[in-house]
Amino acid sequence: MNNNSTKLMILERVPLIIFKEPLPFLFLYLTISSNAASCRGEISRASFPKGFTFGTASSAFQYEGAVKEGNRGATVWDTFSHRFGKILDFSNADVAVDQYHRYVDDVHLMTDMGMDAYRFSIAWSRIFPNGSGEINRAGVDHYNKLINALLAQGIEPYITLFHWDLPQALEDKYVGWLDRRIIKDFADYAETCFREFGDRVKHWITFNEPHTVAIQGYDIGIQAPGRCSTLDHIFCKAGNSSTEPYIFAHNVLLSHATVADIYRKKYKKTQEGKVGLAFDVVWFEPGTNSTDDIEAAQRAQDFQLGWFIEPLIFGTYPSSMVSRVGGRLPKFSKSETALLKNSLDFVGINHYTTYYAYKNSTNINEDLFHNTQADPGTVTSPFKGLTAIGDKANSFWLYIVPSGMRSLMNYIRTKYGNPPVIITENGMDDPNDSLIPLKHALKDEKRIKYHNDYLTNLLASITDDGCNVKGYFAWSLLDNWEWEAGYTSRFGLYFVDYKDKLKRYPKDSVGWFKKFLTSA
Repeated sequence: MNNNSTKLMILERVPLIIFKEPLPFLFLYLTISSNAASCRGEISRASFPKGFTFGTASSAFQYEGAVKEGNRGATVWDTFSHRFGKILDFSNADVAVDQYHRYVDDVHLMTDMGMDAYRFSIAWSRIFPNGSGEINRAGVDHYNKLINALLAQGIEPYITLFHWDLPQALEDKYVGWLDRRIIKDFADYAETCFREFGDRVKHWITFNEPHTVAIQGYDIGIQAPGRCSTLDHIFCKAGNSSTEPYIFAHNVLLSHATVADIYRKKYKKTQEGKVGLAFDVVWFEPGTNSTDDIEAAQRAQDFQLGWFIEPLIFGTYPSSMVSRVGGRLPKFSKSETALLKNSLDFVGINHYTTYYAYKNSTNINEDLFHNTQADPGTVTSPFKGLTAIGDKANSFWLYIVPSGMRSLMNYIRTKYGNPPVIITENGMDDPNDSLIPLKHALKDEKRIKYHNDYLTNLLASITDDGCNVKGYFAWSLLDNWEWEAGYTSRFGLYFVDYKDKLKRYPKDSVGWFKKFLTSA
């Protein structure tokens, strides 16, 4: 989950992301946004194309717990979450929601709703406790049991290989993703997963939200591994905010391309699976109709989605990044470009919200922070004056703008040749408020409306606009540990009682999804 915690408010660090195409290109999406499909009748599974996949999503670190069981090695998030003051409620994920032990029951929750698939991540440090070396059979056995339990109930596994929890041993050995040695170690880990699980797994997601990790982990340092150079290391002990996000991203892209190449050459023929990547994408609307703001919105998208998707489709970074970042942006060799290009079988999209984008007419951010967020030359905000772009969820960053889903799908269709897209995350959160009685916490009408309206716009993008969307995964099956927000945020369809043995209770949204998925 892309969870920008309330700590961002301290430095007013709303994602500063950006745009580059000629003006008519962007006007297409402004038109779509203003004519979004919000007036359709009731929708159901039958409204979507035959074979469309519905599921829920999770990640190992946020769900599993059992951090010292099964020979699991430590991760950078274990280290980070145990540092004082890094997590909003001072919690950690040592137990999380204990899915390591409760996966059988949780699979039945999915079955009861009528879900088709479950997206979860493998903890690298359960397979290789030290990041490389000898395989840990206990970890392999655990995921075999989970995969088999899903398949036994007719639930298809969608596996994410890296959902932020890098083995701490590799961070200690060579600073993890900042060293090119990570490419081989990740490839060895990924190939082990293909070999051990690929006979039953047909959808692989190499990375979850690398853009989020680049910014939160290496630019402003509020997520693991907590590196930055903001105000001369006042907030982080080590790092360089102007270069390390780009180095991280470069090595992630090469890792993905290497792994996709291995799969295609050695496993695809027999396993018949697909390899993609899950991108975090805020949709950006120009704050005004001015040329400056329209161009700023395009740059925002270049420095967010374009940064990671364009090398994997075209083999190059967006031209706006090349011109604005200059020598700090690593370069691909000819052979690397060939490896990168067309290395996606599908595009995963984690989409939650929409912001306005404005040209940054000051140099305050650049002068104070010397970070990559200054490079696009844009300021993004959920406000136009004092008016919010939409209703707000619990997280300060999450504003509800269903039309953004349709605009984003059309942007991908037009700009990137209409590739197969899977919505790998979408959802909203309520507060974890102990003063709210359980019976009231289960009445989540706002969440029901959120999913209904976003799905309505997604459906319009498919049936009216021709977007090639193949699936939708709600974040999330259960309330869970939300990174630096800890347990303060509840995204689940099921309520988890943290004070009573982690019991699961269906919210009203479970009933809505059950009706949605079973209606003819």
